Amino acid sequence: MRLSTEPDRDEARGVELLHAAFDGGVTLLDTADAYCLNDDDTGHNERLIARALASWSGDRSRVVVATKGGLTRPNGEWVPNGKARHLRAACEASLHALDMPRIHLYQLHAPDSRTPLSTSVRALDALRNEGLIERIGLCNVNVSQIEEARRITDIAAVQTELSLWHDTSVLNGVVQYCIEHGIQLIAFRPLGGARQSRRLLSNPVLVEIAALHHAAPSEIALGWLCELSDAIVPIPGPTRLETLQSVIRAHDIRLTEEDRVRLEAAFPSARAFRLIGRIASGASEDTPLRETGEIVMIMGLPGAGKSTLAHQFVEQGYARLNRDEAGGSLRDLLPDLEGLVESGVTRIVLDNTYVSRASRALVVQAAARLGLPVRCVWLSTSIEAAQVNAAWRMLSKYGRLLEPDEMRKAAKRDVNSFAPGAQFRQQRELEPPDSSEGFSRIETMPFERTHEPSMTNKALIVWFDDIDVFVGRVPALRRYHTEGWTLLGLAWRPQVADKTMTHEQAEAEFARMRELLAVPIDILYCPHGGGPPVCWCRKPLPGLGVVLIQRYHLDPAQCVYVGVGPQDPGFARRLGFQYRDAVDFFTSSKHRQVD
Repeated sequence: MRLSTEPDRDEARGVELLHAAFDGGVTLLDTADAYCLNDDDTGHNERLIARALASWSGDRSRVVVATKGGLTRPNGEWVPNGKARHLRAACEASLHALDMPRIHLYQLHAPDSRTPLSTSVRALDALRNEGLIERIGLCNVNVSQIEEARRITDIAAVQTELSLWHDTSVLNGVVQYCIEHGIQLIAFRPLGGARQSRRLLSNPVLVEIAALHHAAPSEIALGWLCELSDAIVPIPGPTRLETLQSVIRAHDIRLTEEDRVRLEAAFPSARAFRLIGRIASGASEDTPLRETGEIVMIMGLPGAGKSTLAHQFVEQGYARLNRDEAGGSLRDLLPDLEGLVESGVTRIVLDNTYVSRASRALVVQAAARLGLPVRCVWLSTSIEAAQVNAAWRMLSKYGRLLEPDEMRKAAKRDVNSFAPGAQFRQQRELEPPDSSEGFSRIETMPFERTHEPSMTNKALIVWFDDIDVFVGRVPALRRYHTEGWTLLGLAWRPQVADKTMTHEQAEAEFARMRELLAVPIDILYCPHGGGPPVCWCRKPLPGLGVVLIQRYHLDPAQCVYVGVGPQDPGFARRLGFQYRDAVDFFTSSKHRQVD
Protein backbone atom coordinates (compact mmCIF):
# COMPACT_ATOMS: atom_id res chain seq x y z
CA MET A 1 0.00 0.00 0.00
CA ARG A 2 2.60 2.51 1.08
CA LEU A 3 4.45 2.16 -2.24
CA SER A 4 1.49 4.05 -3.70
CA THR A 5 -0.03 6.10 -0.87
CA GLU A 6 3.09 7.90 0.37
CA PRO A 7 3.48 11.45 -1.00
CA ASP A 8 7.17 10.82 -1.84
CA ARG A 9 6.54 7.51 -3.62
CA ASP A 10 9.12 6.40 -6.16
CA GLU A 11 7.92 3.92 -8.79
CA ALA A 12 11.41 2.78 -9.78
CA ARG A 13 12.27 2.05 -6.16
CA GLY A 14 8.94 0.25 -5.79
CA VAL A 15 9.65 -2.04 -8.74
CA GLU A 16 13.11 -2.75 -7.35
CA LEU A 17 11.60 -3.72 -3.99
CA LEU A 18 9.03 -6.01 -5.65
CA HIS A 19 11.74 -7.73 -7.68
CA ALA A 20 13.67 -8.34 -4.47
CA ALA A 21 10.50 -9.78 -2.89
CA PHE A 22 10.00 -12.18 -5.79
CA ASP A 23 13.66 -13.20 -5.67
CA GLY A 24 13.36 -13.78 -1.91
CA GLY A 25 10.48 -16.24 -2.29
CA VAL A 26 7.45 -14.00 -1.67
CA THR A 27 4.47 -15.66 -3.35
CA LEU A 28 1.53 -13.48 -2.24
CA LEU A 29 1.02 -9.81 -2.97
CA ASP A 30 -1.95 -8.00 -1.48
CA THR A 31 -3.06 -4.82 -3.22
CA ALA A 32 -6.21 -2.79 -3.95
CA ASP A 33 -7.51 -0.35 -6.52
CA ALA A 34 -7.76 2.18 -3.67
CA TYR A 35 -4.02 2.04 -2.92
CA CYS A 36 -3.40 5.39 -4.54
CA LEU A 37 -3.44 9.10 -3.72
CA ASN A 38 -7.02 9.89 -4.77
CA ASP A 39 -9.75 8.90 -7.22
CA ASP A 40 -7.78 10.32 -10.16
CA ASP A 41 -4.98 7.89 -9.27
CA THR A 42 -7.12 4.75 -8.79
CA GLY A 43 -5.28 1.51 -9.58
CA HIS A 44 -1.76 2.94 -9.14
CA ASN A 45 -0.55 0.07 -6.95
CA GLU A 46 -2.02 -2.53 -9.28
CA ARG A 47 -0.27 -0.95 -12.26
CA LEU A 48 2.98 -0.89 -10.27
CA ILE A 49 2.69 -4.62 -9.56
CA ALA A 50 1.90 -5.37 -13.22
CA ARG A 51 5.00 -3.43 -14.25
CA ALA A 52 7.16 -5.31 -11.73
CA LEU A 53 5.86 -8.72 -12.79
CA ALA A 54 6.26 -7.94 -16.49
CA SER A 55 9.90 -6.90 -16.00
CA TRP A 56 10.89 -9.79 -13.68
CA SER A 57 12.77 -12.70 -15.22
CA GLY A 58 11.51 -15.35 -12.77
CA ASP A 59 8.50 -17.68 -12.82
CA ARG A 60 5.56 -15.30 -12.56
CA SER A 61 3.03 -18.14 -12.30
CA ARG A 62 3.98 -18.79 -8.66
CA VAL A 63 3.10 -15.23 -7.57
CA VAL A 64 -0.50 -14.88 -6.38
CA VAL A 65 -1.93 -11.38 -6.61
CA ALA A 66 -4.87 -10.56 -4.34
CA THR A 67 -6.64 -7.26 -4.88
CA LYS A 68 -9.66 -5.53 -3.45
CA GLY A 69 -12.60 -3.39 -4.52
CA GLY A 70 -15.28 -1.50 -2.66
CA LEU A 71 -13.39 1.58 -1.42
CA THR A 72 -13.09 4.87 -3.25
CA ARG A 73 -10.66 7.75 -2.68
CA PRO A 74 -12.48 11.09 -3.19
CA ASN A 75 -10.04 13.86 -2.23
CA GLY A 76 -7.81 11.23 -0.64
CA GLU A 77 -10.51 10.03 1.79
CA TRP A 78 -11.51 6.36 2.18
CA VAL A 79 -15.22 5.96 1.32
CA PRO A 80 -16.91 2.53 0.99
CA ASN A 81 -19.00 1.69 -2.07
CA GLY A 82 -20.34 -1.84 -2.01
CA LYS A 83 -22.92 -1.46 -4.77
CA ALA A 84 -22.97 -4.24 -7.35
CA ARG A 85 -22.47 -1.85 -10.25
CA HIS A 86 -19.40 -0.28 -8.63
CA LEU A 87 -17.83 -3.65 -7.77
CA ARG A 88 -18.22 -4.88 -11.35
CA ALA A 89 -16.65 -1.74 -12.76
CA ALA A 90 -13.86 -1.85 -10.14
CA CYS A 91 -13.09 -5.51 -10.90
CA GLU A 92 -12.92 -4.89 -14.63
CA ALA A 93 -10.64 -1.89 -14.05
CA SER A 94 -8.39 -4.00 -11.78
CA LEU A 95 -8.11 -6.70 -14.45
CA HIS A 96 -6.96 -4.06 -16.90
CA ALA A 97 -4.54 -2.45 -14.40
CA LEU A 98 -3.01 -5.81 -13.42
CA ASP A 99 -2.96 -6.98 -17.05
CA MET A 100 -4.38 -10.35 -16.02
CA PRO A 101 -7.10 -12.51 -17.60
CA ARG A 102 -8.39 -13.46 -14.13
CA ILE A 103 -7.83 -12.19 -10.57
CA HIS A 104 -6.56 -14.87 -8.19
CA LEU A 105 -8.31 -13.48 -5.11
CA TYR A 106 -10.75 -10.57 -5.23
CA GLN A 107 -11.80 -9.13 -1.87
CA LEU A 108 -14.51 -6.77 -0.69
CA HIS A 109 -12.35 -4.03 0.83
CA ALA A 110 -14.88 -3.04 3.50
CA PRO A 111 -18.61 -3.50 4.15
CA ASP A 112 -20.66 -0.51 3.03
CA SER A 113 -23.26 0.52 5.62
CA ARG A 114 -25.41 1.94 2.80
CA THR A 115 -25.48 -1.36 0.89
CA PRO A 116 -26.56 -4.75 2.25
CA LEU A 117 -23.59 -7.08 2.56
CA SER A 118 -25.57 -9.72 0.68
CA THR A 119 -25.77 -7.39 -2.33
CA SER A 120 -21.99 -6.94 -2.40
CA VAL A 121 -21.31 -10.65 -1.96
CA ARG A 122 -23.73 -11.64 -4.72
CA ALA A 123 -21.94 -9.20 -7.01
CA LEU A 124 -18.62 -10.93 -6.27
CA ASP A 125 -20.22 -14.33 -6.79
CA ALA A 126 -21.45 -13.23 -10.21
CA LEU A 127 -17.92 -12.10 -11.14
CA ARG A 128 -16.56 -15.51 -10.17
CA ASN A 129 -19.26 -17.34 -12.11
CA GLU A 130 -18.27 -15.33 -15.16
CA GLY A 131 -14.62 -16.35 -14.72
CA LEU A 132 -13.29 -12.86 -13.92
CA ILE A 133 -12.05 -13.94 -10.50
CA GLU A 134 -10.99 -17.28 -9.02
CA ARG A 135 -11.67 -16.84 -5.30
CA ILE A 136 -13.66 -14.42 -3.12
CA GLY A 137 -12.42 -12.73 0.04
CA LEU A 138 -13.79 -10.34 2.64
CA CYS A 139 -11.99 -7.66 4.64
CA ASN A 140 -12.81 -6.05 7.98
CA VAL A 141 -15.78 -8.28 8.82
CA ASN A 142 -17.05 -10.07 11.92
CA VAL A 143 -18.17 -13.67 12.33
CA SER A 144 -21.83 -12.91 11.65
CA GLN A 145 -20.92 -11.21 8.39
CA ILE A 146 -18.69 -14.11 7.33
CA GLU A 147 -21.53 -16.54 8.00
CA GLU A 148 -23.99 -14.36 6.07
CA ALA A 149 -21.62 -14.30 3.10
CA ARG A 150 -21.00 -18.06 3.25
CA ARG A 151 -24.74 -18.69 2.96
CA ILE A 152 -24.47 -17.06 -0.47
CA THR A 153 -21.15 -18.34 -1.81
CA ASP A 154 -17.82 -19.86 -0.86
CA ILE A 155 -15.49 -17.48 0.97
CA ALA A 156 -11.84 -18.39 0.51
CA ALA A 157 -10.14 -15.67 2.57
CA VAL A 158 -10.78 -13.08 5.27
CA GLN A 159 -8.46 -10.14 5.79
CA THR A 160 -8.28 -8.56 9.22
CA GLU A 161 -5.83 -6.76 11.49
CA LEU A 162 -3.83 -9.10 13.72
CA SER A 163 -0.61 -8.66 15.64
CA LEU A 164 0.83 -9.30 19.09
CA TRP A 165 -0.69 -5.97 20.17
CA HIS A 166 -4.00 -5.97 18.31
CA ASP A 167 -6.23 -8.73 19.69
CA THR A 168 -9.67 -7.66 18.43
CA SER A 169 -9.77 -10.30 15.70
CA VAL A 170 -8.93 -12.95 18.28
CA LEU A 171 -11.50 -11.70 20.77
CA ASN A 172 -14.29 -11.34 18.21
CA GLY A 173 -13.88 -14.95 17.08
CA VAL A 174 -12.77 -14.22 13.50
CA VAL A 175 -9.36 -15.90 13.87
CA GLN A 176 -10.75 -19.07 15.45
CA TYR A 177 -13.64 -19.20 12.97
CA CYS A 178 -11.33 -19.02 9.97
CA ILE A 179 -9.01 -21.69 11.37
CA GLU A 180 -11.91 -24.03 12.14
CA HIS A 181 -13.54 -23.58 8.71
CA GLY A 182 -10.42 -23.69 6.58
CA ILE A 183 -10.61 -20.05 5.50
CA GLN A 184 -7.32 -18.31 4.79
CA LEU A 185 -6.81 -15.46 7.24
CA ILE A 186 -4.71 -12.64 5.79
CA ALA A 187 -3.32 -10.62 8.69
CA PHE A 188 -2.66 -7.00 7.82
CA ARG A 189 -0.60 -4.67 9.99
CA PRO A 190 1.10 -7.72 11.58
CA LEU A 191 3.78 -5.55 13.19
CA GLY A 192 1.27 -3.13 14.65
CA GLY A 193 1.68 -0.42 12.01
CA ALA A 194 4.09 2.46 11.74
CA ARG A 195 3.12 3.82 15.16
CA GLN A 196 4.23 0.60 16.87
CA SER A 197 7.75 0.60 15.41
CA ARG A 198 9.37 2.19 18.45
CA ARG A 199 7.52 -0.09 20.87
CA LEU A 200 8.58 -3.03 18.72
CA LEU A 201 12.26 -2.21 19.03
CA SER A 202 12.16 -1.36 22.74
CA ASN A 203 9.93 -4.12 24.10
CA PRO A 204 12.16 -6.04 26.53
CA VAL A 205 10.48 -9.43 25.95
CA LEU A 206 10.83 -9.19 22.17
CA VAL A 207 14.39 -7.88 22.44
CA GLU A 208 15.45 -10.74 24.74
CA ILE A 209 13.79 -13.47 22.66
CA ALA A 210 15.24 -11.95 19.48
CA ALA A 211 18.75 -12.08 20.96
CA LEU A 212 18.34 -15.80 21.64
CA HIS A 213 17.43 -16.38 17.99
CA HIS A 214 19.99 -13.91 16.57
CA ALA A 215 17.05 -12.07 15.01
CA ALA A 216 15.33 -8.69 15.12
CA PRO A 217 12.34 -8.07 17.43
CA SER A 218 10.11 -7.62 14.38
CA GLU A 219 11.13 -11.09 13.16
CA ILE A 220 9.98 -12.61 16.46
CA ALA A 221 6.61 -10.84 16.17
CA LEU A 222 6.14 -12.12 12.61
CA GLY A 223 7.44 -15.56 13.51
CA TRP A 224 4.81 -15.87 16.23
CA LEU A 225 2.05 -15.10 13.72
CA CYS A 226 3.40 -17.54 11.15
CA GLU A 227 3.43 -20.35 13.73
CA LEU A 228 -0.14 -19.84 14.97
CA SER A 229 -1.76 -21.74 12.10
CA ASP A 230 -1.20 -22.70 8.49
CA ALA A 231 -4.36 -20.71 7.77
CA ILE A 232 -2.78 -17.41 8.89
CA VAL A 233 -0.75 -15.42 6.35
CA PRO A 234 0.74 -12.14 7.66
CA ILE A 235 1.23 -9.39 5.07
CA PRO A 236 3.70 -6.77 6.34
CA GLY A 237 4.21 -3.77 4.10
CA PRO A 238 7.95 -3.12 3.79
CA THR A 239 9.09 -0.10 1.79
CA ARG A 240 12.87 -0.60 2.18
CA LEU A 241 15.08 -3.48 1.05
CA GLU A 242 16.54 -4.10 4.51
CA THR A 243 13.03 -4.35 5.99
CA LEU A 244 11.99 -6.74 3.24
CA GLN A 245 14.96 -8.98 3.98
CA SER A 246 13.97 -9.05 7.65
CA VAL A 247 10.41 -10.06 6.68
CA ILE A 248 11.76 -12.94 4.64
CA ARG A 249 14.01 -14.12 7.47
CA ALA A 250 11.07 -14.14 9.88
CA HIS A 251 9.61 -17.18 8.14
CA ASP A 252 12.55 -19.24 9.35
CA ILE A 253 12.02 -18.38 13.04
CA ARG A 254 11.15 -21.38 15.23
CA LEU A 255 9.96 -20.33 18.67
CA THR A 256 10.36 -22.53 21.73
CA GLU A 257 7.60 -23.30 24.20
CA GLU A 258 9.35 -21.01 26.68
CA ASP A 259 9.29 -18.22 24.08
CA ARG A 260 5.54 -18.66 23.61
CA VAL A 261 4.85 -18.60 27.35
CA ARG A 262 6.78 -15.35 27.68
CA LEU A 263 4.88 -13.82 24.74
CA GLU A 264 1.55 -14.90 26.25
CA ALA A 265 2.43 -13.17 29.49
CA ALA A 266 3.47 -9.96 27.71
CA PHE A 267 1.05 -9.50 24.81
CA PRO A 268 -2.77 -9.51 24.71
CA SER A 269 -3.12 -11.36 21.40
CA ALA A 270 -0.87 -14.24 22.45
CA ARG A 271 -2.77 -14.61 25.73
CA ALA A 272 -6.18 -14.34 24.03
CA PHE A 273 -5.29 -16.82 21.29
CA ARG A 274 -4.26 -19.49 23.78
CA LEU A 275 -7.28 -18.97 26.05
CA ILE A 276 -9.90 -18.78 23.29
CA GLY A 277 -8.41 -21.86 21.70
CA ARG A 278 -8.87 -23.71 24.98
CA ILE A 279 -12.46 -22.48 25.32
CA ALA A 280 -13.27 -23.53 21.74
CA SER A 281 -11.84 -27.00 22.34
CA GLY A 282 -13.80 -27.42 25.55
CA ALA A 283 -10.73 -27.38 27.78
CA SER A 284 -10.87 -25.42 31.03
CA GLU A 285 -8.45 -22.72 32.09
CA ASP A 286 -5.76 -23.49 34.62
CA THR A 287 -8.00 -22.15 37.42
CA PRO A 288 -10.72 -24.66 38.41
CA LEU A 289 -14.32 -23.43 38.58
CA ARG A 290 -15.49 -22.30 42.02
CA GLU A 291 -18.34 -24.21 43.61
CA THR A 292 -20.45 -21.06 44.02
CA GLY A 293 -20.71 -17.74 42.26
CA GLU A 294 -21.07 -16.47 38.72
CA ILE A 295 -20.60 -13.42 36.54
CA VAL A 296 -23.72 -12.16 34.82
CA MET A 297 -23.18 -10.14 31.68
CA ILE A 298 -26.21 -8.11 30.57
CA MET A 299 -26.02 -7.04 26.94
CA GLY A 300 -28.30 -4.97 24.72
CA LEU A 301 -28.65 -1.71 22.81
CA PRO A 302 -28.38 1.65 24.57
CA GLY A 303 -31.80 2.22 26.10
CA ALA A 304 -32.65 -1.50 26.16
CA GLY A 305 -33.23 -1.56 29.93
CA LYS A 306 -29.90 -3.00 31.09
CA SER A 307 -29.55 -0.72 34.11
CA THR A 308 -33.03 -1.59 35.36
CA LEU A 309 -32.29 -5.31 35.14
CA ALA A 310 -28.86 -4.86 36.75
CA HIS A 311 -30.48 -3.21 39.78
CA GLN A 312 -32.71 -6.27 40.15
CA PHE A 313 -29.58 -8.41 40.36
CA VAL A 314 -28.10 -6.00 42.92
CA GLU A 315 -31.21 -6.48 45.05
CA GLN A 316 -30.47 -10.22 44.95
CA GLY A 317 -26.98 -9.63 46.35
CA TYR A 318 -24.88 -9.21 43.21
CA ALA A 319 -22.14 -6.58 43.05
CA ARG A 320 -22.49 -4.32 40.01
CA LEU A 321 -19.69 -3.15 37.71
CA ASN A 322 -20.37 -0.61 34.98
CA ARG A 323 -17.83 1.23 32.85
CA ASP A 324 -20.02 4.32 32.54
CA GLU A 325 -20.01 4.75 36.31
CA ALA A 326 -16.44 3.60 36.94
CA GLY A 327 -14.96 5.49 33.98
CA GLY A 328 -12.31 4.35 31.53
CA SER A 329 -12.64 1.48 29.06
CA LEU A 330 -14.10 -2.01 29.29
CA ARG A 331 -10.57 -3.34 29.81
CA ASP A 332 -10.24 -1.00 32.78
CA LEU A 333 -13.08 -2.88 34.50
CA LEU A 334 -11.12 -6.11 34.62
CA PRO A 335 -8.83 -5.15 37.54
CA ASP A 336 -11.95 -4.11 39.48
CA LEU A 337 -13.54 -7.46 38.63
CA GLU A 338 -10.47 -9.33 39.84
CA GLY A 339 -10.33 -7.18 42.96
CA LEU A 340 -13.92 -8.01 43.87
CA VAL A 341 -13.30 -11.74 43.49
CA GLU A 342 -10.08 -11.57 45.51
CA SER A 343 -12.04 -9.82 48.28
CA GLY A 344 -14.52 -12.69 48.40
CA VAL A 345 -17.31 -11.37 46.15
CA THR A 346 -18.24 -14.09 43.66
CA ARG A 347 -21.62 -12.92 42.34
CA ILE A 348 -21.12 -9.97 40.00
CA VAL A 349 -23.25 -8.33 37.31
CA LEU A 350 -21.92 -6.20 34.43
CA ASP A 351 -24.30 -4.19 32.26
CA ASN A 352 -22.57 -2.31 29.46
CA THR A 353 -23.74 -2.79 25.87
CA TYR A 354 -21.42 -5.73 25.06
CA VAL A 355 -22.88 -5.92 21.54
CA SER A 356 -19.66 -7.31 20.02
CA ARG A 357 -17.99 -10.66 20.62
CA ALA A 358 -14.69 -8.84 21.22
CA SER A 359 -16.08 -6.83 24.14
CA ARG A 360 -17.68 -9.94 25.67
CA ALA A 361 -14.52 -12.01 25.26
CA LEU A 362 -12.66 -9.76 27.69
CA VAL A 363 -15.07 -10.75 30.45
CA VAL A 364 -15.09 -14.44 29.48
CA GLN A 365 -11.29 -14.52 29.60
CA ALA A 366 -11.16 -12.82 32.99
CA ALA A 367 -13.83 -15.14 34.36
CA ALA A 368 -11.85 -18.19 33.18
CA ARG A 369 -8.79 -16.92 35.03
CA LEU A 370 -10.90 -16.34 38.14
CA GLY A 371 -12.67 -19.70 37.96
CA LEU A 372 -16.18 -18.28 37.55
CA PRO A 373 -18.83 -19.17 34.93
CA VAL A 374 -20.31 -16.38 32.83
CA ARG A 375 -24.05 -16.18 32.21
CA CYS A 376 -25.08 -13.93 29.32
CA VAL A 377 -28.45 -12.19 29.56
CA TRP A 378 -29.39 -10.64 26.24
CA LEU A 379 -32.08 -7.96 26.28
CA SER A 380 -33.34 -8.35 22.73
CA THR A 381 -35.10 -4.99 22.88
CA SER A 382 -35.94 -3.69 19.41
CA ILE A 383 -34.35 -0.44 18.37
CA GLU A 384 -37.82 1.13 18.22
CA ALA A 385 -38.50 0.31 21.88
CA ALA A 386 -34.98 1.40 22.86
CA GLN A 387 -35.59 4.73 21.12
CA VAL A 388 -38.71 5.32 23.17
CA ASN A 389 -36.79 4.45 26.34
CA ALA A 390 -33.98 6.87 25.45
CA ALA A 391 -36.37 9.75 24.81
CA TRP A 392 -38.31 8.97 27.98
CA ARG A 393 -35.17 9.02 30.12
CA MET A 394 -34.04 12.31 28.63
CA LEU A 395 -37.38 13.94 29.31
CA SER A 396 -37.51 12.56 32.84
CA LYS A 397 -34.06 13.96 33.65
CA TYR A 398 -34.04 17.28 31.79
CA GLY A 399 -37.74 18.04 31.36
CA ARG A 400 -37.30 18.39 27.57
CA LEU A 401 -35.58 16.89 24.56
CA LEU A 402 -32.02 18.17 24.33
CA GLU A 403 -30.76 19.89 21.20
CA PRO A 404 -27.99 18.13 19.22
CA ASP A 405 -25.26 20.39 20.60
CA GLU A 406 -26.58 19.91 24.13
CA MET A 407 -26.54 16.12 23.72
CA ARG A 408 -22.91 16.16 22.62
CA LYS A 409 -21.94 18.12 25.71
CA ALA A 410 -24.18 16.17 28.10
CA ALA A 411 -22.92 12.79 26.83
CA LYS A 412 -19.54 13.52 28.43
CA ARG A 413 -21.11 13.29 31.88
CA ASP A 414 -24.43 11.53 31.30
CA VAL A 415 -24.36 8.23 29.38
CA ASN A 416 -28.13 8.36 28.82
CA SER A 417 -27.95 11.60 26.85
CA PHE A 418 -26.91 10.16 23.50
CA ALA A 419 -28.08 11.03 20.00
CA PRO A 420 -30.03 8.51 17.87
CA GLY A 421 -26.89 7.66 15.90
CA ALA A 422 -25.45 5.83 18.93
CA GLN A 423 -28.25 3.27 18.80
CA PHE A 424 -28.05 2.88 15.03
CA ARG A 425 -24.30 2.30 15.28
CA GLN A 426 -24.67 -0.28 18.04
CA GLN A 427 -27.41 -2.04 16.08
CA ARG A 428 -25.08 -2.36 13.08
CA GLU A 429 -22.34 -3.76 15.30
CA LEU A 430 -24.58 -6.18 17.20
CA GLU A 431 -23.35 -9.77 17.19
CA PRO A 432 -25.82 -12.13 18.90
CA PRO A 433 -24.19 -14.17 21.69
CA ASP A 434 -23.17 -17.73 20.88
CA SER A 435 -22.35 -20.68 23.12
CA SER A 436 -18.96 -21.00 21.41
CA GLU A 437 -17.90 -17.82 23.20
CA GLY A 438 -17.65 -19.78 26.46
CA PHE A 439 -20.85 -18.83 28.29
CA SER A 440 -22.28 -21.19 30.89
CA ARG A 441 -25.69 -20.30 29.46
CA ILE A 442 -27.40 -17.63 27.38
CA GLU A 443 -30.77 -16.15 28.30
CA THR A 444 -32.72 -14.04 25.82
CA MET A 445 -35.19 -11.65 27.40
CA PRO A 446 -37.75 -9.90 25.17
CA PHE A 447 -38.68 -6.35 26.06
CA GLU A 448 -42.02 -5.67 27.72
CA ARG A 449 -43.12 -2.09 28.31
CA THR A 450 -44.89 -1.61 31.63
CA HIS A 451 -48.04 0.49 31.75
CA GLU A 452 -48.00 3.32 34.26
CA PRO A 453 -51.31 3.50 36.18
CA SER A 454 -51.33 7.32 36.05
CA MET A 455 -51.40 7.32 32.25
CA THR A 456 -55.14 7.10 31.54
CA ASN A 457 -56.03 9.89 29.12
CA LYS A 458 -56.84 9.56 25.42
CA ALA A 459 -55.88 11.89 22.59
CA LEU A 460 -56.31 12.38 18.87
CA ILE A 461 -52.87 13.25 17.50
CA VAL A 462 -52.70 14.70 13.99
CA TRP A 463 -49.74 15.35 11.70
CA PHE A 464 -49.91 18.95 10.45
CA ASP A 465 -47.75 20.11 7.57
CA ASP A 466 -50.07 21.88 5.14
CA ILE A 467 -52.32 24.54 6.61
CA ASP A 468 -54.63 24.47 3.57
CA VAL A 469 -55.32 20.77 4.09
CA PHE A 470 -55.86 21.50 7.78
CA VAL A 471 -58.76 23.85 7.00
CA GLY A 472 -60.86 20.96 5.68
CA ARG A 473 -60.36 19.01 8.90
CA VAL A 474 -61.74 21.62 11.27
CA PRO A 475 -65.30 20.22 11.65
CA ALA A 476 -64.12 16.68 12.35
CA LEU A 477 -61.53 17.83 14.90
CA ARG A 478 -64.10 19.96 16.71
CA ARG A 479 -66.38 16.94 17.04
CA TYR A 480 -63.59 14.93 18.65
CA HIS A 481 -62.95 17.76 21.09
CA THR A 482 -66.65 17.83 21.98
CA GLU A 483 -66.53 14.08 22.65
CA GLY A 484 -63.76 14.54 25.22
CA TRP A 485 -60.63 13.82 23.21
CA THR A 486 -57.49 15.86 23.82
CA LEU A 487 -56.43 17.31 20.45
CA LEU A 488 -52.71 17.35 19.74
CA GLY A 489 -50.60 18.05 16.67
CA LEU A 490 -47.12 17.30 15.35
CA ALA A 491 -45.18 18.86 12.47
CA TRP A 492 -41.74 19.24 10.90
CA ARG A 493 -40.32 22.63 9.97
CA PRO A 494 -36.83 22.06 8.48
CA GLN A 495 -37.01 25.62 7.15
CA VAL A 496 -35.96 26.73 10.65
CA ALA A 497 -32.70 24.80 10.27
CA ASP A 498 -31.94 26.23 6.83
CA LYS A 499 -32.76 29.78 8.02
CA THR A 500 -35.72 30.35 5.67
CA MET A 501 -38.13 30.43 8.63
CA THR A 502 -37.81 31.57 12.21
CA HIS A 503 -39.25 29.94 15.29
CA GLU A 504 -41.53 32.95 15.63
CA GLN A 505 -42.90 32.43 12.12
CA ALA A 506 -43.51 28.74 12.79
CA GLU A 507 -45.36 29.55 16.01
CA ALA A 508 -47.43 32.16 14.17
CA GLU A 509 -48.44 29.56 11.61
CA PHE A 510 -49.60 27.17 14.33
CA ALA A 511 -51.44 30.01 16.11
CA ARG A 512 -53.45 30.53 12.93
CA MET A 513 -54.36 26.84 12.96
CA ARG A 514 -55.64 27.18 16.54
CA GLU A 515 -57.76 30.16 15.53
CA LEU A 516 -59.34 28.19 12.70
CA LEU A 517 -60.11 25.29 15.00
CA ALA A 518 -61.37 27.47 17.89
CA VAL A 519 -60.58 24.70 20.41
CA PRO A 520 -57.40 24.01 22.42
CA ILE A 521 -54.69 22.11 20.54
CA ASP A 522 -51.03 21.75 21.44
CA ILE A 523 -48.83 21.54 18.33
CA LEU A 524 -45.20 20.44 18.67
CA TYR A 525 -42.71 20.55 15.81
CA CYS A 526 -39.19 19.49 14.91
CA PRO A 527 -37.07 22.42 13.67
CA HIS A 528 -34.09 20.32 12.51
CA GLY A 529 -33.00 19.59 8.96
CA GLY A 530 -32.93 16.40 6.93
CA GLY A 531 -30.15 13.87 6.58
CA PRO A 532 -29.01 11.41 9.25
CA PRO A 533 -31.00 12.07 12.43
CA VAL A 534 -29.26 14.23 15.00
CA CYS A 535 -32.32 14.90 17.18
CA TRP A 536 -35.04 12.85 18.86
CA CYS A 537 -37.93 14.96 17.59
CA ARG A 538 -37.93 14.19 13.85
CA LYS A 539 -40.39 11.55 12.73
CA PRO A 540 -40.19 8.53 12.79
CA LEU A 541 -38.09 8.97 15.95
CA PRO A 542 -40.47 9.01 18.91
CA GLY A 543 -39.32 12.04 20.89
CA LEU A 544 -42.29 14.36 20.32
CA GLY A 545 -44.73 11.50 20.91
CA VAL A 546 -43.06 10.77 24.25
CA VAL A 547 -43.32 14.47 25.15
CA LEU A 548 -47.08 14.34 24.56
CA ILE A 549 -47.49 11.11 26.53
CA GLN A 550 -45.70 12.54 29.56
CA ARG A 551 -47.25 16.01 29.32
CA TYR A 552 -50.86 14.82 29.03
CA HIS A 553 -50.61 11.51 30.92
CA LEU A 554 -51.76 9.59 27.88
CA ASP A 555 -52.50 5.90 27.64
CA PRO A 556 -50.96 5.13 24.23
CA ALA A 557 -53.38 2.26 23.60
CA GLN A 558 -56.29 4.72 23.76
CA CYS A 559 -54.66 7.30 21.48
CA VAL A 560 -55.15 7.61 17.73
CA TYR A 561 -52.42 9.00 15.51
CA VAL A 562 -53.55 10.33 12.12
CA GLY A 563 -50.73 10.52 9.58
CA VAL A 564 -50.12 11.18 5.92
CA GLY A 565 -46.77 9.62 4.97
CA PRO A 566 -44.91 6.31 4.78
CA GLN A 567 -43.09 6.94 8.09
CA ASP A 568 -46.28 7.49 10.07
CA PRO A 569 -47.29 3.84 10.68
CA GLY A 570 -43.84 3.12 12.12
CA PHE A 571 -44.02 6.23 14.30
CA ALA A 572 -47.37 5.13 15.72
CA ARG A 573 -46.16 1.56 16.26
CA ARG A 574 -43.10 2.73 18.24
CA LEU A 575 -45.29 4.62 20.67
CA GLY A 576 -48.17 2.14 20.91
CA PHE A 577 -50.70 4.47 19.21
CA GLN A 578 -53.48 3.25 16.94
CA TYR A 579 -52.78 4.46 13.42
CA ARG A 580 -55.18 5.93 10.87
CA ASP A 581 -54.39 7.28 7.43
CA ALA A 582 -55.49 10.91 7.17
CA VAL A 583 -57.35 10.56 3.86
CA ASP A 584 -59.44 7.63 5.07
CA PHE A 585 -59.89 9.03 8.56
CA PHE A 586 -61.21 12.44 7.60
CA THR A 587 -63.27 11.44 4.56
CA SER A 588 -64.97 8.34 5.95
CA SER A 589 -68.46 8.80 7.27
CA LYS A 590 -67.41 6.53 10.14
CA HIS A 591 -64.48 8.70 11.20
CA ARG A 592 -65.79 8.92 14.78
CA GLN A 593 -65.96 5.16 15.27
CA VAL A 594 -62.53 4.50 16.72
CA ASP A 595 -61.45 0.99 17.74
